[in-house]
Amino acid sequence: MVKDYLIKATTYDGMIRAYAITSTETVEEARRRQDTWATASAALGRTITVTAMMGAMLKGDDSVTVKVMGNGPTGAIVADGDGKGHVRGYVTNPHVDFDLNDKGKLDVARAVGTEGNLSVIKDLGMKDYFTGETPIVSGEISEDFTYYFATSEQVPSAVGAGVLVNPDLSILAAGGFIVQVMPGADEAVIERLEDRIQSFPAISTLIREGKTPEEILYTLFDEENVNILEKMPIEFQCKCSKERLANAIIGLGNEEIQLMIDEDHGAEATCHFCNEHYHFTEEELEELKQS
Repeated sequence: MVKDYLIKATTYDGMIRAYAITSTETVEEARRRQDTWATASAALGRTITVTAMMGAMLKGDDSVTVKVMGNGPTGAIVADGDGKGHVRGYVTNPHVDFDLNDKGKLDVARAVGTEGNLSVIKDLGMKDYFTGETPIVSGEISEDFTYYFATSEQVPSAVGAGVLVNPDLSILAAGGFIVQVMPGADEAVIERLEDRIQSFPAISTLIREGKTPEEILYTLFDEENVNILEKMPIEFQCKCSKERLANAIIGLGNEEIQLMIDEDHGAEATCHFCNEHYHFTEEELEELKQS
């Protein structure tokens, strides 16, 4: 199986910037760690797929955190990514599944909800964070990000993300694209792009056919128009560690740590993103009190 990767490209003499990704293994890793059911897997997988591409818009250690907070049963969906192709994500309630919707697809909008907010926080390595928030417009994720880019970042964009789930709940295929109009693009190019997007097949169809990120963009723009700039591997990678959790416990203060020792004779912590379990003994907690 080909490892997940994304490509960055330009087209129409640099007037359009495009990203395309295969994220099957990455979404499968998130599903396995979160134990998501099919509809929750699709919601989380689409969010992770788009977040990975948004991470690729940043430099190196800069990072982006996305939160989809709808009024549906999944609760909050959170993902973060960086400029090196690392991404992770979780869904508050992983055990959500419904019958297919009237289009025969996983009913992501019902799981996410059609009211709420999509928020994006970018850590660009400076003191200030870039924060943007827009309302959820459909709960289908792709349209919600399309609206976010146009409204919050003032970049006309088309976003597509799809996830296909096997009968055994493992991920069959996942991937997506983001296409953005650069400042100064002429009207003819914008109209041509809009026509192409209108007639473009569902991203999940292309993924089911085994299309690579390159082929996704060739389908959209014709091969001779696509100038590929970079290919970047993508993988699920968590930032959690016992050391990080120890620092969080120290931050609670000595009184709180003493309560853990007296009442629980230790401490247990689980990472939201990767479900890794960490255990601190009484002795380790005593040491943290002295830090």
